[in-house]
Amino acid sequence: MRHPHASPARTGRLDARHARDVAALHSQGGFARGWDPGECAALLADASIASDGVFCGQSLHPAGFVMSRQAADEAEILSIVIAPGQRRSGLAANLLGAHLSTLAGNGVIQVFLEVEEGNVAAERLYRHLGFREVGRRKGYYPKPDGSRATAVAMRLDLA
Repeated sequence: MRHPHASPARTGRLDARHARDVAALHSQGGFARGWDPGECAALLADASIASDGVFCGQSLHPAGFVMSRQAADEAEILSIVIAPGQRRSGLAANLLGAHLSTLAGNGVIQVFLEVEEGNVAAERLYRHLGFREVGRRKGYYPKPDGSRATAVAMRLDLA
């Protein structure tokens, strides 16, 4: 958790120079398959991808990121990860709030995401920001132990 007198966090756009940071953060997100730096660089360079990071203090390395793909007036959040040592500090809410503002400014009307059933902290954050459940995909997410978890599909209407 951040020290109460620490410099405030700031959000900012990410680009291909942040590919290694994004790959490292994604590997800490608990996903069955991580993203390698090359995949991240390609995503960050893609014009249909919006990506933001959250930075603590004067660091040039993000403590978290969110990445979405936009198609017409819809966007899908591909991933959001906060470094384990920075979780439960409000960074995810600040980051996602700023990202949603960016998407709205880009003409996005609806935002979709999927979250693993049982990820209580993430579901609580998404619901707090106005996302609502619109469906479920049983056995969608592969887990490191070989089992599969249900994905909860959620939507937020920005307009």
